[in-house]
Amino acid sequence: MISLAHAQTAAASSDPTGGFMQLLPMILMFAVLWFLMVRPQMKKAKEHKALLGALAKGDEVVTQGGIVGKIVKVGDNYVTVEIAEGTEVVLQKPAIGLVLPKGTLKSL
Repeated sequence: MISLAHAQTAAASSDPTGGFMQLLPMILMFAVLWFLMVRPQMKKAKEHKALLGALAKGDEVVTQGGIVGKIVKVGDNYVTVEIAEGTEVVLQKPAIGLVLPKGTLKSL
């Protein structure tokens, strides 16, 4: 009876990888998701933060909502954008989506 129990434990512990092969597909899926989804999003967020930090008076911008205008005033958290002659809108900085090249508004 004891030799039978000893044989069962010896067979169970004969896995040389220690169960690592069962975890390998999960680790590979995590790595693929990281490089295809998370890493590009982090890079994009870093670029957008740099864009917001470089905003200055006179820059021509497009908001996330598609409004095009010229920055009149820059604060810590808000910018004032002139969207038409005499019409100014106060926006949060993260609402700025794109900085246009100088002179783009005249060509519209």
